[in-house]
Amino acid sequence: MAHRNWLTAGIMCAIAAVIVAASAFFYFQVPSAADSRAMILPVDPTPLVVATKNGNRSFSIEIADTEPEREAGLMFRDDMADDHGMLFVFEIPQQVSFWMKNTPMPLDLIFIGQDGKIRAVKHGEPQSEAVISPGVPVRFVLELKAGTAAKNGIEYDDLLRHPAVGTVSGPGMPPADKGDSPNVNSN
Repeated sequence: MAHRNWLTAGIMCAIAAVIVAASAFFYFQVPSAADSRAMILPVDPTPLVVATKNGNRSFSIEIADTEPEREAGLMFRDDMADDHGMLFVFEIPQQVSFWMKNTPMPLDLIFIGQDGKIRAVKHGEPQSEAVISPGVPVRFVLELKAGTAAKNGIEYDDLLRHPAVGTVSGPGMPPADKGDSPNVNSN
């Protein structure tokens, strides 16, 4: 009987060790802001469209809508396509602040209100700890390669269209009308 209990205990310890090892393996495979690896999120199948005075501009985007994804953002990325960006989605409109520590490429930071309209366009310098903030509450931030906003005529009060922006509702906001999306044109 004692031999059977010892054998059962040994098997249970071995199973526990395998579970701990597997958990550690998968935990450490997820990039974080602290591990010096770039986080690459899946590209959303729907392009984000910015309606500018000179026409629509289309971008493929990754969506950072969890706290760990927003914290990591584009850190440790060396390059990004001109028509690519990352959309940060916050649960409610709020004052937000960004910095460029551990981000080697310069960026345009486009701050967007609950209504999908641009509230500010700011520029981020690589590796800088300077705080970048729009000074008004926003619900979304779009990060693009530096110079992309100017090159595409993206400016204050332009409207962004994307399911992540168009489907949000919050205090004082009616649900978005999905039938009025502009046509998507390439840059």
